[in-house]
Amino acid sequence: MTAHMRIEKAMACLTQIVGERATRVPGILDGHGRSEAYHAARPPDVVVFPESTAEVKAIVGLCRDLRMPIVPFGAGTSLEGNAASLEGGVCLDISRMNTVLAVNGEDMDVRVQPGITRKQLNAHLRDTGLFFPIDPGADASIGGMASTRASGTMAVRYGTMKDNVLSLEVVLADGRVIRTARRARKSAAGYDLTRLFVGAEGTLGVITEVTLKLHPQPEAISSAVCAFPDLKAAVDTAISVIQSGVPVARIELLDAVMMRGMNLHAKLGLPELPHLFFEFHGSKAYVAEQAETAQALAGENGGLGFEWASTPEERSRLWQARDNTLYAGLALRPGAKAMITDVCVPISRLAECLVETAKDIAETGLICPVVGHVGDGNFHLLVLMDPEKPEELPRAKAFNERLVDRALSLEGTCTGEHGIGFGKIEFLEKELGEAVDVMRAVKLALDPLGIMNPGKIFKAPGQEGGHP
Repeated sequence: MTAHMRIEKAMACLTQIVGERATRVPGILDGHGRSEAYHAARPPDVVVFPESTAEVKAIVGLCRDLRMPIVPFGAGTSLEGNAASLEGGVCLDISRMNTVLAVNGEDMDVRVQPGITRKQLNAHLRDTGLFFPIDPGADASIGGMASTRASGTMAVRYGTMKDNVLSLEVVLADGRVIRTARRARKSAAGYDLTRLFVGAEGTLGVITEVTLKLHPQPEAISSAVCAFPDLKAAVDTAISVIQSGVPVARIELLDAVMMRGMNLHAKLGLPELPHLFFEFHGSKAYVAEQAETAQALAGENGGLGFEWASTPEERSRLWQARDNTLYAGLALRPGAKAMITDVCVPISRLAECLVETAKDIAETGLICPVVGHVGDGNFHLLVLMDPEKPEELPRAKAFNERLVDRALSLEGTCTGEHGIGFGKIEFLEKELGEAVDVMRAVKLALDPLGIMNPGKIFKAPGQEGGHP
């Protein structure tokens, strides 16, 4: 069967399963080949919008029979080509699977379909006194966040997706539907399949339900920003706050270049110096105590005074500006695209990594605003490139490789939260060596035909090179 015949047969069968929710409209195909990544678009052959686990199971069975790739797609906010259709095939858009299936208030957990976004979930939970804290910035889908092991600004207090997913329902490549765990908060029952699929980027199966931990909405929330004379003073303050045991909910670093972009984009009017953004959760007395300690530590490192966001509207404006740092960075170079880096190091090595990186930026002449979840040692650079100047891409890639090598030399990782996709395959090999062969063995056992999001995380046996 030729590739064209296989696509036509798939489309005919998919129409029988989901009706008009299977499409080959060029604009829809193109939109599902793109993301926030700098990589070129890689569209699928067909996009299908399932609405139930039963439909996903039927679609997976069809793709297995036709030997067609399956690429799960959430909100399209990934940054390493995680949902690019490198070999065409069927893009499984789960955005219509966006129902809250059960809220268990007494147990503080919730069961949802994977297409619901984090903001939709928290809107549903607003009157329960509970919330879901993982905030990667973008309004990503819960399934996509689980698949990439996402984290974000509040990970320093509440952990990452791996800490907040209790159980998954997954459709495997052979069509079986499994549940990886029950709702109990702990279990020693066999292999930890939940954490196997959290971070697997759709390469082992399609997530169709997610059970999440919830947390009490804090009685009081207080946010503040503090400017510093230089990057090292800001980083030293963040390290002191964490090592002193101050349970901040968020502590975010923005360098002077990023502050310039934020002023351009969000009109914050803050000094164009390195800043820390803080948020404190708890009772009113507890929040005041935390804030006082953090403010004192900032003063010891040359902090130029806390500026408080005292009303909900001011806090929302502040953190919305932080969430939009991609667009703030792009405001520094209109028309540019951004390669977004994602290293993470032990917090004791963070200052060393950032100071050396700042020197590298100065020597290469790149525009690279910095933003980081410095409470857990994770930071990002937006390496701004002009798409009309193709010679800039090799410079950006070489800089990113030096950054990753620097992080690995400091016992860190090439990705704190974005995943591997196809953009960091070589870096994963550097980081974990023969452990990647163990991952390949798991992949082969669960997906012997190689139809689940092929070309991601590692190269298939016999694959030459990476992907552009």
